[in-house]
Amino acid sequence: MAIKGVDVSSYQPVDYSTKGLDFVFIKITEGRSYTNPKWVDQRQTARDAGLVTGFYHFARSGSVSGQADYFLSKINLVAGDILVLDWEDTGVSNADKDAWIKYVQDKRPDHRVLLYCNREYWLNRDTTSFAGDGLWIADYAADAGKPRIKAKWRFHQYTDSPIDTNVGDFDSRDALKEWAKG
Repeated sequence: MAIKGVDVSSYQPVDYSTKGLDFVFIKITEGRSYTNPKWVDQRQTARDAGLVTGFYHFARSGSVSGQADYFLSKINLVAGDILVLDWEDTGVSNADKDAWIKYVQDKRPDHRVLLYCNREYWLNRDTTSFAGDGLWIADYAADAGKPRIKAKWRFHQYTDSPIDTNVGDFDSRDALKEWAKG
């Protein structure tokens, strides 16, 4: 059994529907200068609905620790919040990806730190198979919960229509909450 969630960024409204959802991932930052202007209200929508909440940083080339510090400086974390590196920029190397995840794990040891990437990146760009505490894989050509990879995954983004929709490999929201606590 899988649980359902969405991910949102500045392209989505602050009052996105939470009906039938167990979790949400919210984009907070990109590089070292962009902050999603809606993220605080999007987080409140998730919190009001009792969803497990994750936050992600879209990595750009440049200082890994600088980007991680910028990302972490924006968040007032609560127990069970999940942190994610969004790896989609070809200028971000495997070493950069791994360093960001390890740096954030070191800075926030009480929180799960994940890697988000698409199937093509995982199969053809990734050389280390390091995804921190779990892999969030995007594969739109696969049925929900059946990404076309052999690696263990925690979340599967299976469509972006009408919104980025995901399933989590957990039996229930409570199971996800327990795992997210670390």
